[in-house]
Amino acid sequence: QVQLVESGGGLVEAGGSLRLSCTATMWHNSVRANVLGWYRQAPGKQRELVATITRSGSTNYGDDVKGRFTNARTSAMTTTFLQMNNLGPENTDDYYCNLARDSVGYWGQGAQVTVSS
Repeated sequence: QVQLVESGGGLVEAGGSLRLSCTATMWHNSVRANVLGWYRQAPGKQRELVATITRSGSTNYGDDVKGRFTNARTSAMTTTFLQMNNLGPENTDDYYCNLARDSVGYWGQGAQVTVSS
């Protein structure tokens, strides 16, 4: 079972930046992630794509964050980072780290991001 631990959420003023981190661990085995990514979810709504990054380094971003957010990862694919710049109140949500491994997806506990206007 893969465990994901997120950190870095918080409160920031509009126009500010935050950096989320997510570290994956697996007991008695290597993580061997294929894709790492971030999704956001507002209360009562479905989770939406924010960004993903593959083992080869290919990235994919939601249309509303392109040019402002950057998804990176360690070479071992055990930690992923989401650098969020020029944040606006519309970016206020819970952000969830996701890891895909052997066709199975795992989720972090969520990091709350609040952007004040």
